[in-house]
Amino acid sequence: MNRVWSAFRARPYLGNVAGYTALFASADVFQQSVLGRRGSPGVDWRQTARVAAVGFCFHANFNYQWLRWLERRLPGGGAKAVVGKVVVDQLVAAPLTISAFYIGLSLLEDKEDIFEDWRQKFWTSYKAINFSVVPGVARTVFLGGGSLLFTIYLCHLRQHQHQDLQVQNK
Repeated sequence: MNRVWSAFRARPYLGNVAGYTALFASADVFQQSVLGRRGSPGVDWRQTARVAAVGFCFHANFNYQWLRWLERRLPGGGAKAVVGKVVVDQLVAAPLTISAFYIGLSLLEDKEDIFEDWRQKFWTSYKAINFSVVPGVARTVFLGGGSLLFTIYLCHLRQHQHQDLQVQNK
């Protein structure tokens, strides 16, 4: 694992772009496999390739540059900086990335009206999912799913710092 992390740190741009592209492809495979496509058995690998292409061509590159720019403009991890980053991100980047997803896939699918999906789905995608899509009885569990990822991060950070302290105390 240290080799992977060392390679990632040596070339953060390539690591982030490759990782983001893999996440986009994985999300599509998960969506098709677990959530299912209506009436279609198996995975449509051409669809997954299109999603990965949109992730690679726009999202990975945009988000890498965007987050670097955002950190330079609002440096630090204090409450004020974090709130500022979240607000700016939601007002600027979220509409752009959602739009790029729908329009990009429509272009790759060679749709006649590349804005049709965007017009039909943008606002639903942009609204807070927890309050607009998830039924009230399931909101706590839905937030728990998001918290799971954050808790994994916190556990990793705590364990990593614990290991660093053990090394320093020897």
